[in-house]
Amino acid sequence: MKDDRLYLIHISECIQRIEKYLGDGDRAAFMASDLIQDAIIRNLQTMAESTTRISEELQDKHPEVDWFKIRGFRNVLVHDYLGVDLERIWNIFANDLPRLKTAIEMMLE
Repeated sequence: MKDDRLYLIHISECIQRIEKYLGDGDRAAFMASDLIQDAIIRNLQTMAESTTRISEELQDKHPEVDWFKIRGFRNVLVHDYLGVDLERIWNIFANDLPRLKTAIEMMLE
């Protein structure tokens, strides 16, 4: 669990950075700024990589997190970077990240 905790903290830190970069969640600012897009995508990639390091035991205890989908998304970010859809990135921020943040916070308690 010690290693898992380290990765959970790292995931949480990536989420915090993404939230900081997007501030109040201004979609127009996100779509207009290459700098913000790059920062968000990099942190999503790093965060997703850390999820691949979580033990199967912990993953099995938390089926509310779609670990498989996160790993797949990481592969898109790393290997199909030309195909990254900014609308998809925004939807992940708006819809998926809050749920993941809650799950990670629960695991850290």
